[in-house]
Amino acid sequence: MGDGIGRYRGTESKLAHWLRRRPRKPAVDVPSREDLLLATADAGLPLAPAAYPVGYRCSCERIGCPTPARHPVSFAWQTQSTTDRAQIERWAENQPQANFITATGMVHDVLDVPLEAGRAALERLLAEGVDVGPVAESGDGRMLFFTATRGTPEDEDEWWPCELDCHPETMDEHPGLRWHCRGSYVLVPPARLPGDLGVAWVRGPEHPLPDPLTLLEALTDACARHTDEHEHHSVAWPLSR
Repeated sequence: MGDGIGRYRGTESKLAHWLRRRPRKPAVDVPSREDLLLATADAGLPLAPAAYPVGYRCSCERIGCPTPARHPVSFAWQTQSTTDRAQIERWAENQPQANFITATGMVHDVLDVPLEAGRAALERLLAEGVDVGPVAESGDGRMLFFTATRGTPEDEDEWWPCELDCHPETMDEHPGLRWHCRGSYVLVPPARLPGDLGVAWVRGPEHPLPDPLTLLEALTDACARHTDEHEHHSVAWPLSR
């Protein structure tokens, strides 16, 4: 009856009044897609537009695309890749669904390992006080460690093409690990993959790029344990052949 009288008299219950006046929690600022891309470019990682998922298919519409939503849009991605803010803003505005890749071997390399191995290695590295740079997790079961490049020596004969480190005969030495350097690329966050998966930062691009050799022992040890446990080798992308 009291509620009915309150409504009839144009009043509210004390509870409703208190709920309306309760201080609201401040909204958490979530970086936009464009903000994340620009932060990555500001860290010196060159970007270029990539394909994106359309359902479980790839936006490139290639029948049987082997790396759906994981590859650049243009065949000229190596020369197209840039850190220019104005260009990246134009791409982000004109291609609102596009993923972005970063070309490796110019400024940075990426050590790409199975997710479980990467998490174990990251925990070990941080516990040992090693300076770990940016790290991203991919929903398809990979972890990406961004490092300074070792692919720009003065002697051009010492370039390390990425395809040289992913052949089957090298997998016993570095099981499950792919070293993205000259001629390769990886997706950068935020990226979307088929099946409502994605790529996200664990440690953002504001962290300085470390020498890859400071991470390599922990990563290869973790990959070896991961391989022993699962009795198979994980295949990384992009496929060079």
